[in-house]
Amino acid sequence: MRYSLVNPPWTFDDSIYFGCRDPHLPLEFGYSEALLAAAGHDVQVVDGQLGQLTFSEIANQVAQFQPDFTVVTTAPSYLFWRCAPPELRVPRQVVDALRDADSRIVVVGPHGSTTPQATLEKLAADIVVMGECEEILPKLSGDLTTVSSICYRAPDGVHLQGAPRASDMSKLPALKWPKSVIARHHHQHHRFDAAPLGPGAEMETSRGCPYHCTFCAKDNFRNLFRRRPVDIVAQELDGLLKAGAEYIYFIDEIFLAYRDLLEMIRHRKIKFGIQTRIDLWSREMLDLLGEAGCVSIEAGVESITEEGRLLLDKKCKLSTEEITGRLLHAKATVPFVQANLLDSRSDDPQEVEAWREFLQSRGIWANKPVPLFPYPGSPDYTRRWGQPDSLAWERAHAFYLGQFDEFSDIQAQRPLSLVQLESQ
Repeated sequence: MRYSLVNPPWTFDDSIYFGCRDPHLPLEFGYSEALLAAAGHDVQVVDGQLGQLTFSEIANQVAQFQPDFTVVTTAPSYLFWRCAPPELRVPRQVVDALRDADSRIVVVGPHGSTTPQATLEKLAADIVVMGECEEILPKLSGDLTTVSSICYRAPDGVHLQGAPRASDMSKLPALKWPKSVIARHHHQHHRFDAAPLGPGAEMETSRGCPYHCTFCAKDNFRNLFRRRPVDIVAQELDGLLKAGAEYIYFIDEIFLAYRDLLEMIRHRKIKFGIQTRIDLWSREMLDLLGEAGCVSIEAGVESITEEGRLLLDKKCKLSTEEITGRLLHAKATVPFVQANLLDSRSDDPQEVEAWREFLQSRGIWANKPVPLFPYPGSPDYTRRWGQPDSLAWERAHAFYLGQFDEFSDIQAQRPLSLVQLESQ
């Protein structure tokens, strides 16, 4: 069988999306390509964002390849599955451009993982994969009635089979990106300490998170915490270095303090960035993190009060004073440290601003609290409205726009409604 794996040419006009706009390695398609090839299938990856391709150019590339299955993702890389654009505008535009191809349309991503039937209908797709897709795609070439974690159209109606998939991280290979691909990745995600001297890249050392914070939409994808074998991570990292990468961003939902991993990275002498919880790091391990080459920490603090963190179900054992101390200690060896804050509406704005100013006076960045979006599939959404239904994304989006009249500096200041966005 032949598979085309398509990353859309993402645009975010009029959207509440607060993730990074630059291209990132489509890791889900990297794994999928490797597993599909190992199963004897022919695979094409069409990266519309990195290649700055138009919809017609994507359609032409796919048509020339003549795939049996065309796979479209609804989020800009695994890095943003937890905070994807709520709207399916760009994926729908891609699917519409591919409509003339004699190929079954497969959709992967957070939308189909949480609301599979609604996503199937919105995109007029043939198959939706629920959860992590890399181990499921090779199975689509067989009898669909035997495949779990999919929603698909059949002559007798729509079939929903199984639960969202969590991949076996011990079986996923070390990704091997062509040097030509790495050379085009000029963006170094969340790096602010120095100007890039070469390409950046992304990879993961683990997947999932052992915590269940109310705001985090990961329960239906990238949920259970699983480490990748350190030797596999080392192989992939060596390949990226050989391909010319100067900086690596580890997309792990929560990069944890594992000595064996940090020692391995330290020997590679590579600069890297992480996202983590600072309260899970000892001062000793923060020192090792800096020695290993970390130049950027994005630390999820979320609230400046113990009451606020309890409301978000952070299960944080440190006080705000202790968290502040860990941030200051990290700054001694890591050039850029950020404390992420969310607008849970439980913290006093003046106290937040005073805490931000204190950290900034010591070289640590703390962002203005970001408005909290109740993503379908998050505990926050479920607490408000129950399990997501076919209108879950519209409901969450309308609630969000009704709650806030000011947004973060990377969001549209006058976002359109979800219905307006998806009708474009």
